[in-house]
Amino acid sequence: MKHQRFFKSLTQQLTHWRRQYKVLCRKGKLLRVVNEQNHHSRLEELQKTVVNNILMYVSTTSESKQKPGIVLRSIAKSVNREPLMDTIGLRWVHENRSSVILAIAVVSLTGVIGYKFYNQPKLKVGTVAPQTIKAPRTIKIEDRQKTAAQRKAASNNSLPMLMVDMQINEQIDHNLQQLLDESDKIRAIAGSFPFVDTLDLRIASQRYLRACTEAEWQNILLALEKTRKQPIGLLLPNQKSSSTTAQQASKQFSSSLEPSIAASPKSASLPRIREDIHTPTPQPGKVSLKLLLENTKPVNDSPKVDFIQVVAELETYRIRNSEQQFSLLITQILQARQKYELARKKLLQPEAKTSAAINQDNILLDLEDKDWAKTQTSIRQISERILTQGIPYGLPGNALKDTVSLQVQTLEPQAAQPLAIKLLLAVLQPNLKKDEEKTQQQAKKAAAGVAPVMIDIQQNQVIVTKGQKITPWNFEVLEHYQLNYRETNWPELIKVTGIVTTAIGIFVIVERRLKSQLRQRDRLLILLLTLSTPGMVTMGVLHTTWSAIGLLLGSFYGPALGATVVGLLLLVLPISMEISKIALIAGVAGGIVGSYMAKRLRSREELALLGLAIASTQGGIYLILSLLWSSASWYLILQEAALFALSGLAWSIVALGLSPYLEKLFDLVTPIRLAELANPNRPLLKRLATEAPGTFQHTLFVATLAEAAAKQLGCDVELVRAGTLYHDIGKMHDPLGFIENQMGGPNKHDTEINDPWKSAEIIKKHVNEGLVMARQHLLPTAIQAFIPEHQGTMLIAYFHHQAQQMAKEDPSLKVDDADFRYDGPIPQSRETAIVMLADSCEAALRTLQASAKSSLKDASAEQALTMVNNILRARWQDNQLLDSGLTREEVAKIAQIFVEVWQQFHHKRIAYPKLKPSNEKIAQG
Repeated sequence: MKHQRFFKSLTQQLTHWRRQYKVLCRKGKLLRVVNEQNHHSRLEELQKTVVNNILMYVSTTSESKQKPGIVLRSIAKSVNREPLMDTIGLRWVHENRSSVILAIAVVSLTGVIGYKFYNQPKLKVGTVAPQTIKAPRTIKIEDRQKTAAQRKAASNNSLPMLMVDMQINEQIDHNLQQLLDESDKIRAIAGSFPFVDTLDLRIASQRYLRACTEAEWQNILLALEKTRKQPIGLLLPNQKSSSTTAQQASKQFSSSLEPSIAASPKSASLPRIREDIHTPTPQPGKVSLKLLLENTKPVNDSPKVDFIQVVAELETYRIRNSEQQFSLLITQILQARQKYELARKKLLQPEAKTSAAINQDNILLDLEDKDWAKTQTSIRQISERILTQGIPYGLPGNALKDTVSLQVQTLEPQAAQPLAIKLLLAVLQPNLKKDEEKTQQQAKKAAAGVAPVMIDIQQNQVIVTKGQKITPWNFEVLEHYQLNYRETNWPELIKVTGIVTTAIGIFVIVERRLKSQLRQRDRLLILLLTLSTPGMVTMGVLHTTWSAIGLLLGSFYGPALGATVVGLLLLVLPISMEISKIALIAGVAGGIVGSYMAKRLRSREELALLGLAIASTQGGIYLILSLLWSSASWYLILQEAALFALSGLAWSIVALGLSPYLEKLFDLVTPIRLAELANPNRPLLKRLATEAPGTFQHTLFVATLAEAAAKQLGCDVELVRAGTLYHDIGKMHDPLGFIENQMGGPNKHDTEINDPWKSAEIIKKHVNEGLVMARQHLLPTAIQAFIPEHQGTMLIAYFHHQAQQMAKEDPSLKVDDADFRYDGPIPQSRETAIVMLADSCEAALRTLQASAKSSLKDASAEQALTMVNNILRARWQDNQLLDSGLTREEVAKIAQIFVEVWQQFHHKRIAYPKLKPSNEKIAQG
């Protein structure tokens, strides 16, 4: 409320000053200074003129308070305005104010964009010194070049900060899982292990039976065959004792084979012994242990005790169980051997992914199932620990192997440790990468820790000798002592001025091509918004006001002018200002999006969503261009893109906050403001509906007619609707003075006044009173224009005719047409002209419909069109549309549109049959 009261008081004060100024102009009594040769006479004349003007101002002020109508008529365009500034010698400035604004734009833009050319040093690096320059005093000066070099070296020598690359970790886990899955498949081919109960055969014996060669297996079968007929007592002294171990049975078996053993024929149920093994013929009924052991020596040079133990365990199993169970055991062993051989072949295939990693002396196949499950779990845990610690690049060859071996030492069973080492070494690889952000922070920290290099400069020490080229160090010393004189770089400044002038010329051409009727205050606002972008860049703000100027200019003046300003800044700024090309292009893209979308939106909420769209556009384009052109890390690029997007959103929010104030200050209308003004809950419209309901209904129908015509002709529909709703608010000063508010009651002009001059004054007064109300409620000038222009300078025909009739009866009365004409001005735009025509036709169309109802006949569209055309022709012939820009063809089209809208309101209805009351029907029945 505070800012509303402030704006209201400010506007009222400005309006008061403007009224007094226009009154002075209309009276034409301003005195001009006579241009004489004598300077003293000119000063005297000027003094007299100022005094006379002050006296005239005072007298006119008191007079204008008595006659406010004179002030209100000053809106008429035809009034001759003699600028007040002519009295003080500024007539040329006033008449050429457009050129002055353009000159100000050129100077201000050149000053901001070319700021670095104003204070450039005369002596630069590489130029020749015109004279020998000495130090005026002793001082310590920092050698920035050496300091920068040392800091750069410290930054380069700082150790890089590493981080775990999760993608490599996932790849290592995937590869390890593949190896383990392949191992599971190969073990599945070999079958479960142990394949029989360990109470019947030890794990070592089962491992030996599966893995021994065919020759060893045949020798085992031969030994079992030859010991088949041995007395049971030799092998098992105490059959009832169940605690005899396999080792005891093996010893008994070995001792029992020392004497001769009777040979027996081979059993048909056992597999055939290989024929290539030489078996000496023993003595009948006996076999030598030494000879048996020599003939059954394992191919792989396994210890003989393994062979003896296995045979002993098998013989023990045969003795304790039936022959059928023993045959079943031999069959299980054969199946296990076959599966084991298939698994070994699969393992040794070159195409097997795991052959190189897990072919470690058949450890994979020799592990028990439970041990393999433990081994898998341990391998995964060890891999996770090592990857969590990280594996850097450039490790020595044995470092990773030693680390893995150290981690595997705790693995149980120990037999699986070599296999685990090979599996882990097959998949582990460096998984640490450079953390760009922390590395840069570390480098900056290291650079900041380097102390500046200070150089002692003694008094009268020579800084640079005459004829010597100036080095960067010489330049720094001269700058420090302020011995380097500065000057304006006029060639570059003139170049920038030419470029800025060309850009402004392009803007003027676009403005004229678009036929934009910009006021000087509008050009000033455009200049201020344009200056904000290079101004921010000059102050070092990288995220400048692209989105704000695009959104505001597009909302105030349309997408074409907004995009033109943003595009011209894109071309001008890089010429003399240091600005990132990526940031420049991304910001311009956001500004153009704001320019093209702002004018289409109808609420603040939609503008807020537009801010998000601008932010997404700026951030997205910045990200894409950075990925294409920049060599920085993706993390930094993403961070900068996010900041740029947030800056676009922030400036959009700033623009939304500034928009209402700029609208008030520069008297602008936007679609959103027009929509707010057209809200029927506005105080002025609620008063109109309550105090003058007939006028309000008349206003709604006129608005409907005018909107339809404006839409068809491509005019500003929102402006037409809002202006129409306020065009007759002045009738609230005397509602009963207008027939639409009399509600069938007596007409005060016939009963009370009975004076056409006074009646015409009452009718004309609604324009002046409407302007007063509009200013009190701070309506924009564009809305205020509808109040006088919808009447133009038309004749109040009804009371003019009455006056003429009275003048005929009384010759002393004289009728002046000016007393019965509105003060104007005539419509200055197509929008106000459309409202004038709609206002003129509304009453006639309503009267036509009323007369048709009274005659019980519907009025035809042809009758309505003829009547509307007659009204519009009269307005055309009365020169009311002279300055509006409407053509004859458009006026004819407007007539057709009015009739179509009238038909929609007053369409034909079905004539329902009259029904007799039910009691009459009963009586007749």
